[in-house]
Amino acid sequence: MSYLSRESSSLSEGLWEQIDSAIVKAARNVLIGRRFLHIFGPLGIGVETIAIDDADGVKEVEKNGLIITQGRKLTEIPMVYDDFTLLAKDLEGAKKSGFPVDLSKAEIAAEKCALKEDKLIFFGDKELGYDGLLTVSGAKKIAKKDWSIGEGAFTDIAAGIAYLTEKSIYGPYALALSPDLYMQMQRLQPGTGLLEIDRVAKLVGGHIYQSPVLGNGKAVLIGSDEKNMDLVIGQDMAAAYLEQKELNHSLRVLETVLLRIKQKQAIVVFE
Repeated sequence: MSYLSRESSSLSEGLWEQIDSAIVKAARNVLIGRRFLHIFGPLGIGVETIAIDDADGVKEVEKNGLIITQGRKLTEIPMVYDDFTLLAKDLEGAKKSGFPVDLSKAEIAAEKCALKEDKLIFFGDKELGYDGLLTVSGAKKIAKKDWSIGEGAFTDIAAGIAYLTEKSIYGPYALALSPDLYMQMQRLQPGTGLLEIDRVAKLVGGHIYQSPVLGNGKAVLIGSDEKNMDLVIGQDMAAAYLEQKELNHSLRVLETVLLRIKQKQAIVVFE
């Protein structure tokens, strides 16, 4: 039996294909981190841990006749999931009428998983020991100006890029914003005829993204090259079969995913 346990269900292969399509479509509309991070994988559900190296400090050291790799740690790839239920009477009704099965619940579960993935990317999980782009120690912190007036946003982002260049982080760059900051930059700059966001976009090669998981007043600039960081995927997002209970079918949208930060100096947080 496969890990996703689909063969234990009575759902048809055609319905599984529809579920897969609905999940992928819904997740793509929400996922932000994957748009600027290099993807490492999918490696498969059997890969439970991954090495995270400090790019500047990883090296072999010998002590007491033993050789170990310093600056490297093995980290478990956590699972992100959300459950949903397909009602048996709805499936039977669709079969008899010839109408498509309503897969709204699958789409909602996929959207929730996508938001959880982005939350893990941006904030990590302090309790479980996972770093996020905005929470990792060693990232550069810049006190944010008021981005709703003047050239606050442009000046801050330019300062962030200057810092990254000083640290030999030459790009590509990506800027992730909370929705309020994104909207604050949708205004004309006096004397330029340009929107503030258009000026900032030129600094980062057009790689500007907004995510609702960032809340309000948050922004992070990164050197997104894979030598600085990547997104490790074990099991890519898919639906698994849980059980049939009270005739209805319980399913789980799941994935295993981990942000791997190799160079902390490639991150600038505006706060």
